[in-house]
Amino acid sequence: MSIKITTEQIKELRDKTGISVMQCKRALEEAEGDKNKALAILKKNSSDIAQKKSNRDVKDGRLSIKMEGKKAVLVSLHCETDFVAKNDDFVKLLENLTNEAFSSGLEKMKTSAKEMINTIIQKTGENIQLGEAYEVAGDVLGSYVHNNKIGAIVSLTGGNAELAKDIAMHVAAMQPESIPELLDQPFIKDLGKTVGKLLEEAGAKIKEVKHYSI
Repeated sequence: MSIKITTEQIKELRDKTGISVMQCKRALEEAEGDKNKALAILKKNSSDIAQKKSNRDVKDGRLSIKMEGKKAVLVSLHCETDFVAKNDDFVKLLENLTNEAFSSGLEKMKTSAKEMINTIIQKTGENIQLGEAYEVAGDVLGSYVHNNKIGAIVSLTGGNAELAKDIAMHVAAMQPESIPELLDQPFIKDLGKTVGKLLEEAGAKIKEVKHYSI
């Protein structure tokens, strides 16, 4: 005799996982009403679905940067379409990954990312992959994100946060392949001087640059 699954049980599981009502109902039926077993079934289903979609191209996505004090992290997340890149669950997933990278470090974030991502793959139906993730530390930091698709972090020795942000904006726009190339480029906000000259006038030097584009 099958166990009757109540609406309350389904709602509780859906609230906890965000996965569709029908999937929650099927998991509870298979688990004979045991919530923990149902969660394990949904987790396995998420992993199976993610595996099936793992070869599909991820040409879209978004990135985010979190910067506080003397540390900044950039995390990128790829998906198949711009529609999913703007999906609330996808945006929240990226925010959670970025916060975890900042508070717990990149390696711990990467370890927990798979399970977090698999759940959203199950909800959106698209392949989702963690992209590049960087951490930059320094006394003078600046960052810039353009349309959630291009981001840059700059660490300076000397100068100030405003200068670091201006150079991060320049890096996001011009995508230099190396620091020497960056220094030789005309500064995007004042083409009459190079980035190197701008830094020299401010008594500053570039310590580190990280940038990424979707």
